[in-house]
Amino acid sequence: MRILKWLPATLAAACLLWAGPTFAQQPVKIRVAWIAPVSNWASLLLEKKDLARHLGKSYVLEPTRYVGTPQMITALANNELEIASLAYSTLPIAIQNAGLSDLRVIADELQDGVPGYYSQEYMVLTDGPIKKIEDLKGKVVGTVAAGAAVDVAMRTMLRRHGLEDKRDYVMLEAPLPTMRAMLAEKKADLIPTVPPFAFDPELRRIARPLFVNRDIGGVTQLLIWCARQSFIDKNRAAMVDFMEDTLRIVRWFSDPANHNEVAAIAGRLTKQPPERFDWAFTKRDYYRDPDMRPNLEALQKNVALIKELGFVKADTDVKTHSDVSLIDDAVKRLK
Repeated sequence: MRILKWLPATLAAACLLWAGPTFAQQPVKIRVAWIAPVSNWASLLLEKKDLARHLGKSYVLEPTRYVGTPQMITALANNELEIASLAYSTLPIAIQNAGLSDLRVIADELQDGVPGYYSQEYMVLTDGPIKKIEDLKGKVVGTVAAGAAVDVAMRTMLRRHGLEDKRDYVMLEAPLPTMRAMLAEKKADLIPTVPPFAFDPELRRIARPLFVNRDIGGVTQLLIWCARQSFIDKNRAAMVDFMEDTLRIVRWFSDPANHNEVAAIAGRLTKQPPERFDWAFTKRDYYRDPDMRPNLEALQKNVALIKELGFVKADTDVKTHSDVSLIDDAVKRLK
C-alpha cells in the first residue's frame, strides 16, 4: 500500500525530469530582417545551411523581408522581429522616437564609402534636364521612406545646396525595385540606387549618378544588425551560436574562390542571369567587415546627421547602445 501511495508522485516527478530538458532545448526563433536580395546577409543565410552547424538545434532562422528600415522599428516594438538590419538613420529614431531604449548594435552589415569599394549612387536621366544639384529645384525626388538612409543622404546633400523638402522639391516614396521605372517614366527626377538594382543594365543605359554617398560624409556605417538587450540576455547562448554560423557563411560568400557559385545563387534568388552578379562581394560592392565588427566611430558621426535634419531632438551615444560581445565570442570560436 505504501508503494502504491507514492507511485503517482514518483511517476509525476519522472515525467517532469524527462520533459524538462526537452522543453529547455527547444530552438530559439530568430527572425532577421532584410531589404535588398544579395546585398543583405539575411537574404542569403539559408542558401548555405550546410555551414550553419547550430541551425535547427539551438535556433531556427526566419529571414523576413521589409520595404525599408523604418518598418523594422515597428516590428521590433511589437516583438515581431529579433534582429533588424537598421540604417544609421533609423537607429536614433528607434531609440528616441519609438522608445526602444534597450536596442543594441550587435554587428556590421555593410559600410559605404570605404576607399576602393562601392559608394551608393543617386541617379538622374543621362539625357535629362538635371545637370547639377541646384537643377532639382521644383522637381520630384524618389525616396524609400522618410528617415531611411538614402532619404537622409539625399536631404543632406540637397540642403547643402540650398534646397529644402516641401519648399524646393517634392519627395515621392516607392520601393527600391521600382526606382528605375520611376526615373524612366519621369515620375521622379532623382532616385537612390543600391546593389543589386544599381547594376541593372537597363538603368545604366538611361541614367548616370549625380552624386554618391561618399560625397556626403566619407565612410558611412550604412547598415547594422540590431537586437533588443532583453532578447540577447534571455537567449545569449543561441545568439552566439547564430553569430558563429553567420560568420562562417559570411566568410564563404566573401571568398573569391566561391565567386562563381555565389553568382549562381544570386541569379537564382533574383531570377536574373548569374553573370550580372560579377560585382557581388568584390571591391565593386559595399565593404563588409570580415568579422562583422561595426565601425562605431563612423556610426557616431553618421547618426549626428539625424539630429541635424530634425528627425530626433537629442544626441545618441552609439557606444551606450552597442553590444559587440556576441561577435567577440563568435570570432573566438572560429579561430
